[in-house]
Amino acid sequence: MLDIIQWFALILAAVALIKIIVILIKPISWIKVVDTVYAIPMLTAFISLVLSAVVLFYLIEAGFGIVDIFAVMLFLGLLAAVGVSVYAKEFLPLARKMLKDRTFVKKSWLYIIIWIVLIIWVFYEIFAVA
Repeated sequence: MLDIIQWFALILAAVALIKIIVILIKPISWIKVVDTVYAIPMLTAFISLVLSAVVLFYLIEAGFGIVDIFAVMLFLGLLAAVGVSVYAKEFLPLARKMLKDRTFVKKSWLYIIIWIVLIIWVFYEIFAVA
């Protein structure tokens, strides 16, 4: 019987495999999935936030610490950078546009606060608890 962490990994692996297969066979068809997921951005953000909290809860319950989770996030971030770097010419103008937008922080306030809380938690675990 799979535990919850194994289920999380299995779900991610299955979705990733399906995505890779679809993109290898008919790349343009994946845009339908993306369009559906982001059709209502606030709903996508809310669902993602709730699912993130659920996954974080179960990771902590399974014995993973926030430091462990951040180390895995580093791995994922570096892996994502490999994929994004080949599209730097397309992504950099978007990044510049977003950062020039005076409402960038206002639009991203919740995301920024979540990151600050998680960063403080990591620092606390590394420096205060040790």
